[in-house]
This record gives sequence, C-alpha cells and structure tokens, in this order.
Amino acid sequence: MAGSMNGQAPWRAPLWGGALLLLLAPAAAMLVTQEVNWGPGDFLAFGALLLMACAGIEAAIRFGKSRAARRGLVLAVVAGALLLWVELAVGIVGPG
Repeated sequence: MAGSMNGQAPWRAPLWGGALLLLLAPAAAMLVTQEVNWGPGDFLAFGALLLMACAGIEAAIRFGKSRAARRGLVLAVVAGALLLWVELAVGIVGPG
C-alpha cells in the first residue's frame, strides 16, 4: 500500500487510538462529575458502535477505488455511526 510505514497504513493507529480515547472519555468524566453516569452496558454499546465504525472506515479506505469513493464511504460510515449514537442517546427516530 502506498504511504505505508513498516507494512502498516499510517491512518490505522490514529483511527483505533482515537476510538480508544473516545471510549475512555466517559470513564474519565465519571471521575470528575456526577453528570455522567454510565454503566457497563453503556460502555459495551459504545464500544460496539466504535468497533463497527472503525471497521467500516478501515474497509472504506482499503476497498474504495478512488479518493472520492473512499471519502464518500468514510463520510457515510461516520454519518451512520453518529445517527445511531444519537438515536440510542435520545431517540430521534420513532415514537417518543
């Protein structure tokens, strides 16, 4: 793959590292405020969401035929993950 360092794509570490930081952010917030109160199920759901989003982004980058296709696929994955996150958080779709 063009732009690889030691056989690794240069975008992989920031992608998965960023996902890990996003998963740790609520845990850190729970240490300093009572406003954030996540249980194990919340962390599992968010971890699964991040896993699916990162895997989708990785697939989009690897299998997109052109730069424009890769960007569009990544945008679609991010938009889908954000929509699912918002739906799980506040229920914007469906009966409320």
